[in-house]
Amino acid sequence: SDSNASYLRAARAGNLEKALDYLKSGVEINICNQNGLNALHLASKEGHVEVVAELLKLGANVDAATKKGNTALHIASLAGQTEVVKELVTNAANVNAQSQNGFTPLYMAAQENHLEVVRFLLENSASQSIATEDGFTPLAVALQQGHDQVVSLLLENDTKGKVRLPALHIAARKDDTKAAALLLQNDHNADVESKSGFTPLHIAAHYGNINVATLLLNRGAAVDFTARNDITPLHVASKRGNSNMLKLLLDRGAKIDAKTKVAKLIVDKKANPNAKALNGFTPLHIACKKNRVKVMELLLKHGASIQASGLTPIHVAAFMGHENIVNSLTHHGASPNTTNVNGAKVETKAKDDQTALHISSRLGKADIVQQLLQHGASSNAATTSGYTPLHLAAREGHQDVAGLLLENGASLSSSTKKGFSPLHVAAKYGKMEVANLLLQKRAAPDAAGKSGLTPLHVAAHYDNQRVALLLLDQGASPHAAAKNGYTPLHIAAKKNQMDIGTTLLEYGADTNAVTRQGVSPVHLAAQEGSVDLVSLLLAKNANVNMCNKSGLTPLHLAAQEDKVNVAEVLLNHGADVSPPTKMGYTPLHVACHYGNVKMAQFLLQNNARINGKTKNGYTPLHQNGNTALTVARRLGYISVVDTLRPLTDENLTTVTATEKHKINVPETMNEFLDMSDDEGEDAMTGDTDKYLRPQDLKELGDDSLPQEGYMGFSIGARSASSDRSNTLNRSSYARDSMMIEEILAPTNDAHLAVTRDYSTECMRRYSWTPDTMDHSQHNTVSSPIHSGGRCLDKLTALKWYGMAQATHNDNRGPQTLALEMATFNSIAP
Repeated sequence: SDSNASYLRAARAGNLEKALDYLKSGVEINICNQNGLNALHLASKEGHVEVVAELLKLGANVDAATKKGNTALHIASLAGQTEVVKELVTNAANVNAQSQNGFTPLYMAAQENHLEVVRFLLENSASQSIATEDGFTPLAVALQQGHDQVVSLLLENDTKGKVRLPALHIAARKDDTKAAALLLQNDHNADVESKSGFTPLHIAAHYGNINVATLLLNRGAAVDFTARNDITPLHVASKRGNSNMLKLLLDRGAKIDAKTKVAKLIVDKKANPNAKALNGFTPLHIACKKNRVKVMELLLKHGASIQASGLTPIHVAAFMGHENIVNSLTHHGASPNTTNVNGAKVETKAKDDQTALHISSRLGKADIVQQLLQHGASSNAATTSGYTPLHLAAREGHQDVAGLLLENGASLSSSTKKGFSPLHVAAKYGKMEVANLLLQKRAAPDAAGKSGLTPLHVAAHYDNQRVALLLLDQGASPHAAAKNGYTPLHIAAKKNQMDIGTTLLEYGADTNAVTRQGVSPVHLAAQEGSVDLVSLLLAKNANVNMCNKSGLTPLHLAAQEDKVNVAEVLLNHGADVSPPTKMGYTPLHVACHYGNVKMAQFLLQNNARINGKTKNGYTPLHQNGNTALTVARRLGYISVVDTLRPLTDENLTTVTATEKHKINVPETMNEFLDMSDDEGEDAMTGDTDKYLRPQDLKELGDDSLPQEGYMGFSIGARSASSDRSNTLNRSSYARDSMMIEEILAPTNDAHLAVTRDYSTECMRRYSWTPDTMDHSQHNTVSSPIHSGGRCLDKLTALKWYGMAQATHNDNRGPQTLALEMATFNSIAP
């Protein structure tokens, strides 16, 4: 309900007085959102000790867990809220509680380097021997992250020596002899194995860390310890070409069973030159990856296939940037247009039709691009999502590669399945030089995607001022409208992009342009609280009383968001203080509906009509309409009622529990402009000298950019979610906004991924990431859409939005709304 959501928001904001008001009005103290986040969780994360203490005093469940299994102590520990942690532990919080994936509060604090939280938890019986599902302990994650003080503290408190694995491996990787020596003090087994069977000495050999290798050998590490597939530390050092490490291992007695020219010896014994490793790699793949020209020629001489199914040798060579290998392969007849499909065992996701030219274009390998083109590579080859090499070169800003592709027939107008041209891509990523090149080659500055979005829309959204100015100078229209009517100025207003907004206005953008639902830029700027942008738009003759199709004005939206400073600007420019919507809601009604006391006071000071009533006739329960005081009273906003009561003669009656929910909701505006474009892309990262493992050849989609529901434009409650979940990647999480919901979701299309990172174990991290965190529902109205107390599915919700008037018994849904959908497809970085 409204009251529940408002109570959670108050707790998160640290507004104790408001939170207590809701509790007095009957809200249950442990009420939570759909992800299990309650007031104690939210207050703990934000560090509101006073709120936490009061909630616990009033009986809040100290160990209540979210759907991810996180308690308030987990959340406070991850956020480093020391005083909150102390308060929770003092009130008997379980210090060793584990979340779904085995994370403890101590693990979270150790990961984030919150030294004082770690110290306090250890002093209060937190166990550091509890590991995650992946076997990682607080000490392991602290070592991984390089948090030296936390490592020292944990080691000092580890009297039983039970928290070694995989800490010693991590110390070996970091060449941290001090940590390794401490770890070995009470545990003499230097050959402790990771899950993959490697010892710390294998790791030290891989990274060439002589110091820690010497320490391990001095402490009894087996120089010829064999891991899976009989790999010894000497094998690892040999593959890395690490002469100092080789010398150390050989001096300590490592056996040399494999002599030089091993490739010739093997093929002379009739070994299959096309034998595949578990990852689908043949010896030729590996020779190409390692830039071993002589080995490659030897393998080709003995019949190695240059067109092996899956990720072909030419793909690998293109990625690694080995021009001489590419040249040799093409001379031997390798097809530059071979795609990495055909039942590859590398990863089942490898179905994107990406060629070697895509890879080299993305990486900016101009010499290889030139060779591939000379040998007949298609400059317009498209992936399954429609991306050509030119799209990828544009995204990365490789002007020289883009020029080569254009000289060889690359199409300026080729579009992805979602309708994006290379110019859209350059505009999104702010690649000025490539954008200029494309325009010089006569790319259409107003090319529209399937949703009608032009490159200028994209530049405005991503605040790429220089590209926007270039587009305008080259004839891009500032009036271009998407299919739902959004102009670049709408987007600038919504995103509070003052510089781009100013530029667009200088080029004649219309301040009174409206979307299909009647929304103007000043509506959006007002709702976002952008005082400067509102002032600028009004100075350029924006209509201060512009109504959308439901009758909502900018002042209604400022009232909804409690943006008093914006409301003051609007009134100073002649805004009507009490304009009614089609349902009769004035800004004062709206302010009261959402419990915005300051806004209500401001409007009353400016002579807002206090006794104005909403229109009757919607349900039998509202035949006489509602005043602002009625709204505030029924929703339980005590402070608002106290503000209004002295100014009206209206008699108040007791509100029953049933009546509290029998009240109409103000009109809503919901307009979505989806800012997502499923660009499957190759996640090629890391250093060129890293060990290539089977799991390093993964077909991964890129999920680093949120898909933004743009615009979720409504009068309604903000999300109260701040719970997090574990993931390998850290990224910023979706902005909590009523009008724009940025939802992180993985892309559907996956491109070739050849990563050169090596580690023996995959370190799990618990982080504040949006793609896996607990999300509370972003409501388009003041409470979740209900019918008879049941949550509606999305399809039913859409139908509900289109209704001319409500006919359900529970009238908490919007009365009039046309849902306008348009898809903005942007390319994930």
